[in-house]
Amino acid sequence: QVQLQESGPGLVKPSQTLSLTCTVSGGSITTNYYYWSWIRQTPGKGLEWIGYIAYSGSTYYSPSLKSRTSISRDTSKNQFTLQLNSVTPEDTAVYYCARDLYSNHEYDYWGQGTQVTVSS
Repeated sequence: QVQLQESGPGLVKPSQTLSLTCTVSGGSITTNYYYWSWIRQTPGKGLEWIGYIAYSGSTYYSPSLKSRTSISRDTSKNQFTLQLNSVTPEDTAVYYCARDLYSNHEYDYWGQGTQVTVSS
Protein backbone atom coordinates (compact mmCIF):
# COMPACT_ATOMS: atom_id res chain seq x y z
CA GLN A 1 0.00 0.00 0.00
CA VAL A 2 1.51 3.28 -1.12
CA GLN A 3 1.08 6.24 1.18
CA LEU A 4 1.88 9.89 0.54
CA GLN A 5 2.17 12.53 3.23
CA GLU A 6 2.54 16.26 2.66
CA SER A 7 4.40 18.44 5.13
CA GLY A 8 5.40 22.07 5.35
CA PRO A 9 4.39 25.46 6.71
CA GLY A 10 0.70 26.29 6.79
CA LEU A 11 1.30 30.03 6.54
CA VAL A 12 3.53 31.85 4.07
CA LYS A 13 3.96 35.59 3.65
CA PRO A 14 3.38 37.26 0.29
CA SER A 15 6.45 37.38 -1.98
CA GLN A 16 8.10 34.51 -0.10
CA THR A 17 8.64 30.92 -1.22
CA LEU A 18 6.19 28.15 -0.47
CA SER A 19 7.99 24.87 0.18
CA LEU A 20 6.24 21.53 0.70
CA THR A 21 7.59 18.00 0.94
CA CYS A 22 5.82 14.78 0.06
CA THR A 23 7.11 11.69 1.85
CA VAL A 24 6.28 8.42 0.12
CA SER A 25 6.10 5.03 1.80
CA GLY A 26 5.23 1.61 0.43
CA GLY A 27 6.83 2.29 -2.93
CA SER A 28 9.88 3.94 -4.44
CA ILE A 29 9.68 7.25 -6.30
CA THR A 30 12.19 5.80 -8.77
CA THR A 31 10.01 2.87 -9.81
CA ASN A 32 9.62 2.84 -13.56
CA TYR A 33 6.87 4.80 -15.21
CA TYR A 34 5.40 6.43 -12.11
CA TYR A 35 4.99 10.20 -12.02
CA TRP A 36 4.74 12.19 -8.83
CA SER A 37 2.66 15.32 -9.00
CA TRP A 38 1.71 18.37 -7.00
CA ILE A 39 -1.89 19.49 -7.32
CA ARG A 40 -3.79 22.22 -5.52
CA GLN A 41 -7.39 23.14 -4.87
CA THR A 42 -8.29 26.77 -4.31
CA PRO A 43 -11.51 28.04 -2.76
CA GLY A 44 -14.26 28.15 -5.33
CA LYS A 45 -12.13 26.49 -8.00
CA GLY A 46 -11.40 22.98 -9.09
CA LEU A 47 -8.19 21.08 -8.91
CA GLU A 48 -5.17 22.66 -10.54
CA TRP A 49 -2.21 20.57 -11.57
CA ILE A 50 1.11 22.24 -10.73
CA GLY A 51 3.73 19.84 -12.07
CA TYR A 52 5.44 16.51 -11.69
CA ILE A 53 8.74 14.82 -11.19
CA ALA A 54 9.05 11.52 -13.01
CA TYR A 55 10.60 8.23 -11.92
CA SER A 56 13.60 9.27 -14.04
CA GLY A 57 13.97 12.62 -12.29
CA SER A 58 12.69 14.67 -15.19
CA THR A 59 10.24 17.44 -14.42
CA TYR A 60 7.38 19.17 -16.16
CA TYR A 61 5.34 22.13 -14.97
CA SER A 62 2.04 23.76 -15.74
CA PRO A 63 2.71 26.58 -18.21
CA SER A 64 0.77 29.01 -16.03
CA LEU A 65 3.02 28.32 -13.02
CA LYS A 66 6.25 27.31 -14.70
CA SER A 67 8.11 30.55 -14.07
CA ARG A 68 7.61 30.21 -10.30
CA THR A 69 7.76 26.44 -9.78
CA SER A 70 10.49 23.94 -9.01
CA ILE A 71 10.06 20.27 -8.08
CA SER A 72 12.99 18.23 -6.82
CA ARG A 73 13.53 14.94 -5.04
CA ASP A 74 15.65 13.18 -2.46
CA THR A 75 15.74 9.53 -3.41
CA SER A 76 17.56 8.57 -0.21
CA LYS A 77 14.54 9.77 1.76
CA ASN A 78 11.95 8.82 -0.85
CA GLN A 79 10.65 12.39 -0.87
CA PHE A 80 9.87 15.02 -3.43
CA THR A 81 9.55 18.73 -2.82
CA LEU A 82 7.60 21.62 -4.29
CA GLN A 83 8.91 25.17 -4.27
CA LEU A 84 6.63 27.95 -5.45
CA ASN A 85 8.27 31.37 -5.52
CA SER A 86 6.86 34.86 -5.14
CA VAL A 87 3.57 33.71 -3.70
CA THR A 88 0.47 35.88 -3.49
CA PRO A 89 -2.83 35.38 -1.66
CA GLU A 90 -4.09 33.71 -4.85
CA ASP A 91 -1.77 30.81 -4.07
CA THR A 92 -3.77 30.04 -0.93
CA ALA A 93 -5.01 26.49 -1.41
CA VAL A 94 -5.02 22.93 -0.21
CA TYR A 95 -1.93 21.31 -1.73
CA TYR A 96 -1.84 17.61 -2.57
CA CYS A 97 0.81 15.23 -3.77
CA ALA A 98 -0.28 12.30 -5.89
CA ARG A 99 0.94 9.46 -8.08
CA ASP A 100 -0.03 8.33 -11.54
CA LEU A 101 1.26 5.94 -14.17
CA TYR A 102 2.64 7.13 -17.48
CA SER A 103 1.60 10.69 -16.63
CA ASN A 104 -2.00 9.93 -17.58
CA HIS A 105 -3.42 12.14 -14.79
CA GLU A 106 -5.38 9.19 -13.40
CA TYR A 107 -4.06 9.33 -9.88
CA ASP A 108 -4.19 6.14 -7.87
CA TYR A 109 -2.72 7.46 -4.63
CA TRP A 110 -3.06 10.87 -2.98
CA GLY A 111 -1.83 12.52 0.14
CA GLN A 112 -4.44 13.85 2.52
CA GLY A 113 -3.68 17.43 1.53
CA THR A 114 -2.26 20.34 3.45
CA GLN A 115 -3.72 23.83 3.75
CA VAL A 116 -1.36 26.66 2.84
CA THR A 117 -2.46 30.23 3.44
CA VAL A 118 -0.59 33.19 1.97
CA SER A 119 -1.05 36.17 4.21
CA SER A 120 0.96 38.84 5.92
